[in-house]
Amino acid sequence: MSPDELQRIAHDPATFEAFYREHVEGVQRFITRRVADPHVAADLTAEVFLAAVDAAPSYRPGRGVPGAWLFGIARNVVSSEHRRAGRERRATARVEGRRLLESDDIARMQERIDAGARARDLYAALDGLPDGERAVFELTALDDLTPAEAAVALGIRPVTARVRLHRARATLRDRLADDDPPAITRPMEA
Repeated sequence: MSPDELQRIAHDPATFEAFYREHVEGVQRFITRRVADPHVAADLTAEVFLAAVDAAPSYRPGRGVPGAWLFGIARNVVSSEHRRAGRERRATARVEGRRLLESDDIARMQERIDAGARARDLYAALDGLPDGERAVFELTALDDLTPAEAAVALGIRPVTARVRLHRARATLRDRLADDDPPAITRPMEA
């Protein structure tokens, strides 16, 4: 779909269907990396496309390809969901008592904790990055956007995106250098 056709998704069902089919897999991959519940992921995917329909008339082709524009929308939708879920967790914590854990529950949780240690190290390192660097890194390393496309999705200049990506990679290499380097260098160099 050309950038000029994108504006028609708001009023042409056939154009919207073509746009949806072209981008739904990428949006789902983006969201499922950031959301653990498949039902929430499905809802957020739908929200992304609803937001795209609403925003389509104001789309400017000079800002970049439609896919990068859509990832920018997806990023905003996921961020909004994380804020909402955080408010819900805080409210629930205020009214909910603690449930006693059985020994089987503890053993299962320990197994999960051990299995996810490497992923937690990486996510902890990612959490330590400034928001701008993390956003560019995720869009390029995880969502297969070019730095220029990530710049469009984030509303920044391409050179800024390349600088942030370089800084993010260097920081992650330094923070994870004591761990298993082959596991972390492949995704960052991809």
